[in-house]
Amino acid sequence: MNQRSTKIVQLINKEREEITVSGFAEYFDVSQKTIRNDLREINDILKRNQRETIVIKSGGVICAPKDFKGSLSLLLEKNFYNYKLSKEERKKVAAIMIVNSVGYITLATIADGLSVSRATVINDLKDIKAIVKKKNLTVVSHANKGLKIDGLESIRRDFLFRLIRPDLYKYDNQSVISEYVSVQAGNRHIVEKILNEQEKRYQRSLSDNSFQEIVLWLRIMINRNQEKEFLEPQMDTDSKNYMFALDTLKYISQYCDVDVTEDDVRCFSRFLDTIRYIDNSSINQNTVVIQMITRQYIAGVSQELGINLNNDYDFFENLSNHLESIFSAPPIDYQEVDIINEILEENQDVLEVVIDQIPVIYKFTERKLDEIEIKYIAIHVCAAIERKKNKETSFRVIVACHAGIGTSMLLLEKLKKHFRFQIVDVISAHEAVAIKPGAADFVISTVPLESCMLEYVVVSPMFNDDDYIRVGNRIESLRNSRNLSDGTETEELSAKGLIEKVTPVIYNMIQPKDLAQSVMNELRGVIRNYFKQSVENDAKIISPSLHHLLRAEDIEIDVECKDWKEAVRKSGEPLVQNGYIEEKYIDAMVKSIEEYGAYVVVSKGFAMPHAKVEEGSIRLGMHLLRLKNPVPFGIDELDPVEFVCCLSVIDHKSYLKAFFNLVNMLRDDRYRKLLHEAESPEKVAKIIEKYEYSLV
Repeated sequence: MNQRSTKIVQLINKEREEITVSGFAEYFDVSQKTIRNDLREINDILKRNQRETIVIKSGGVICAPKDFKGSLSLLLEKNFYNYKLSKEERKKVAAIMIVNSVGYITLATIADGLSVSRATVINDLKDIKAIVKKKNLTVVSHANKGLKIDGLESIRRDFLFRLIRPDLYKYDNQSVISEYVSVQAGNRHIVEKILNEQEKRYQRSLSDNSFQEIVLWLRIMINRNQEKEFLEPQMDTDSKNYMFALDTLKYISQYCDVDVTEDDVRCFSRFLDTIRYIDNSSINQNTVVIQMITRQYIAGVSQELGINLNNDYDFFENLSNHLESIFSAPPIDYQEVDIINEILEENQDVLEVVIDQIPVIYKFTERKLDEIEIKYIAIHVCAAIERKKNKETSFRVIVACHAGIGTSMLLLEKLKKHFRFQIVDVISAHEAVAIKPGAADFVISTVPLESCMLEYVVVSPMFNDDDYIRVGNRIESLRNSRNLSDGTETEELSAKGLIEKVTPVIYNMIQPKDLAQSVMNELRGVIRNYFKQSVENDAKIISPSLHHLLRAEDIEIDVECKDWKEAVRKSGEPLVQNGYIEEKYIDAMVKSIEEYGAYVVVSKGFAMPHAKVEEGSIRLGMHLLRLKNPVPFGIDELDPVEFVCCLSVIDHKSYLKAFFNLVNMLRDDRYRKLLHEAESPEKVAKIIEKYEYSLV
């Protein structure tokens, strides 16, 4: 039996209210199939010992036998194996206990800590030593004293960090390790507050995972320093994060009552150099390429699944950002997380399609994706499918948060973006005990709510794709059990909706475009303030539609070019003349295609050449050519190319909406035909504008 099965036994014995398979699935954040497998395992033990078994009745209600209490010693007894930990978990925890110890630790101490026999620890010892050795540490044995670690303190801390880090990604933050050995110290909330303040001060925008990894690193440091296990001398560093590290540790020392050394500052700053930051101000050299590949990949996945996901902008944006992180340097070390495997267990067909379409991604890179990277891509696809399924469903929801009104508002904005929820109330987590039955359909919370009388779903404040699927599963369960609104009532006016309505009016009535953009920036702030919505971090990045960037003066038809190089140059020359790019930007576009191939061909007969921001981009812009005689770019299935659209990028987000609409437009045979037959730039511009208005 694993840890979850043991907990199930304890809860069945303790709980006096009705218990269901779906309730356990929600509690442990696994599928109902997994819970049924756990119950089957428990029943197997009962059967072998000729005891009455657990029965699952209609509706998934779990009924324990009358003599279940008498079977507890059989199910929970700790003898030759630990029932709360798997064998591999036990070895991992034992290794951490040894590495985290100050001086020697005896086998008896390890056995007591794990609630196993000394003989079990001895049997595991060879494998435990191998785990430690793999991280460049050595277990030293002494006949009368026990075991201790031989190795640098910095390597010890790195060992603890890497073995504990996967537990960070469990939604409930319940670490298996923390139940057996304390490797972290310092008040978590104080550490998080200090880090959050320094993050803002130094304008470091951290992802949720990166933030939690830093908190883990700091709390391990606090624990080791409080035990007087200080770092060995560290080399001087010219890290760009040195001051960020220095100020963070200064406050950690003050508020967590721990001595911090200069070596800690140097080590921490180097660690911060490895952390991934969110940067909306610059564009990776491969960003646009990846976004083009993402469009092709989504099209392939949609076709094979028979589900149209091409119009899901959130899916496109999230998946392109995810692929960019995969192919970044250094790449993210993605962790195996139980919830990922649980979701994919129920969506094997999606995983198979994701794997089938991977060759589309390999057009961009020779590096092959490993299994966990592919699983994370599949999660994005599953989330898009759930989003499509739930788009028209309306639910009454209460949002509960443990980290203040700011975090609540962040989560609220995320939920509004993905669901048509009617938000009944936003409360602090401790207020959940007062929620009355019928107050809402369910609660979405950032922490478990054990005393809440309503069903609830636990999510991260950042609301990632795992969270989306988790909420989607709750919705699916509600659909099957209740008669809920189908969401067809009139949609309430929102800030986003009003901004989308006003934007084309501003751009059509105000010239030049720079003035329109300035007016729109101010107007967005006024609208969001009126609706009492927080202004997004990227509020100053206006995302114009395609017809804002491709007006009649930005379009030429029946242009003569002898080859792709001339077509690329001619598409860029008007942007040079109008101050959107420098001359070197054109040279960079040609060189990039020569080096990477014709990745700029985003659809049959359509190419979008571009270069990096630092290679001469000045302002966001496009210029479209329709060639009199199409030319080949070097991709047989997409050649020859009739349309060449030069793109000048200034960041990795502001052009996305236009790009997304353009690619979708090219997938529509009707509009491709109209673009081909249009007799003037003015007619092409009208076709583009008509297409985009049809999307509203």
